[in-house]
Amino acid sequence: MSRIKQIEITPIAFRDPPLLNVYGVHEAWALRTIIEIKTEDGNYGLGESYGDEQTISQLRQVAPHLLGMDVFNVNAIRNKIESVVTLPDPNSGLDIAPGTLGATTVPRIFSAFEVACLDLMGKITDRPVCDLLGGKVRNEVAYSAYLFYKFERHGFTNDPWVDTWGEAITPEQIVAQAKKMIDQYGFQSIKLKAGVFEPEKEIEALEALREAFPDVPLRIDPNGGWTVETTKRLLDKFGNGLLQYLEDPAHGQEAMGQVSAMTDIPLATNMYVIGFFDIPKAIELDSVQVILSDHHYWGGLRATQELAQLCKTWDIGLSMHSNSHLGISLMAMTHAAAAIDNLTYACDTHYPWQEEEVIVGGKIPFKNGAVVVPDKPGLGVELDRDALAVLAKNYENCGIRARDDVSEMRKYQPDWKGTVPRF
Repeated sequence: MSRIKQIEITPIAFRDPPLLNVYGVHEAWALRTIIEIKTEDGNYGLGESYGDEQTISQLRQVAPHLLGMDVFNVNAIRNKIESVVTLPDPNSGLDIAPGTLGATTVPRIFSAFEVACLDLMGKITDRPVCDLLGGKVRNEVAYSAYLFYKFERHGFTNDPWVDTWGEAITPEQIVAQAKKMIDQYGFQSIKLKAGVFEPEKEIEALEALREAFPDVPLRIDPNGGWTVETTKRLLDKFGNGLLQYLEDPAHGQEAMGQVSAMTDIPLATNMYVIGFFDIPKAIELDSVQVILSDHHYWGGLRATQELAQLCKTWDIGLSMHSNSHLGISLMAMTHAAAAIDNLTYACDTHYPWQEEEVIVGGKIPFKNGAVVVPDKPGLGVELDRDALAVLAKNYENCGIRARDDVSEMRKYQPDWKGTVPRF
C-alpha cells in the first residue's frame, strides 16, 4: 500500500521579475522541479526543488533506485540516495544558490523526496504533515515582506509579460514597493535585498522605510557584498534599533566572525552556515546569531527540526531562507515552521514575486502576513496538471538550464564582474 510504484520528475519554468542582487539580476524565467511519488494504491505525494540541470539529472538518477521502497522508511530512502547519487565537485555551484553546492548534494536530493514522502504519509494516515512532525505549535506562520531593487522590466526577452511592480531604484520607489506588498499581503516585517548600490544609498532606503513604517522590524541582506572594513564603517548607521538583524554583510564565516565581534546587532546567514557541517565553526567563531534554514538544502523537514533543536541548545535564533519558489515549497516551509517552537523571526519568501502556480486553486493566500496551517491531509495542496503542463512547456522553450544572474547582468552592463565582496 505504501510502496513506491512510480516517480515523476518534471522541470518547470515560471516568470521571474528583474530583481537585482549583489551577483547581478534575475533572468526572465525561474527554474524549479516538481517531484511526484505515486504508490501502489494510487496516492501521490508532491515535492518541489531546484530546476538546474545538475539537480534534475541527480533526481532522475536516483528515482529508479527508490521504486518498491516504503515511503514511511525515509531512513532507508536517504541511505539509498547517498549510495547511488553522483557527487560533483564539493565546491561546484554558485554562492547565490547554496542549495546547489556540491557539499549539499545528498541533503538537497533527499529533501525533494522526503517532502513528497511526508505528503504521501499524511494522505495515507489522513493527517497534515505538521502532525507527522510532532504537531503544530502555532496555527499560522508569519512571513516577511521581501523587497528588491529591480529594473522596470526585462530588457532581453521576447516574452510580452511585464510584471506589475515597476522599477525600484530609489528610496522612494522602495518605500512604494513595501507599501504595495504590505497592503496586499499584510506583512509585519520587512527585508531589503542589498549589495546592489553603494551601501550608504541602501541605508537611505532603510531610513526611508523606518520613517514610513516606524513600528515594523527591518532587515537588510547584502549577500556578503561588503568587506569587513565597510561593514565596520556602517555599523553606527544601524544604531537606535534600526535593524532586527543584519544578514550576511561580509563574505565568509571568518569575516562574519570579525563583524560579530564589533557589534551587538544579531548577524544572520543563509550563505555561510548551509549544513550541519558548518555549525561547529560558526559556534567557535560566534559568526552568526541567527541561522536562516532552508529545507531544500539542509536535508528536509525533519532535518530542519534537528537544526531547530541545535539552535535552541546554543541560543541561536532561527528563521527560514527563501529562493524563487511556488506553493508546494511554501506549504512545506509552513508545515515545518508550524512544528518548531523556537522559530524566532518571520520567514523569508519570494512568493509575492511569483504570479504562476502548479497547485489547484492558484496562489496560496496570506492573512496579516501569515499562512494559515492547513488541516487537510499531507501538505494540503493538490497538483494542477494543466498548469504543470504549461510550466513544463515554458521550461522546454525558455532556453535557461541553470540560474545565472551574472551573465544576465552582463547583457545590461558588459563589464559586470559579479564577484563579492563588491564594496
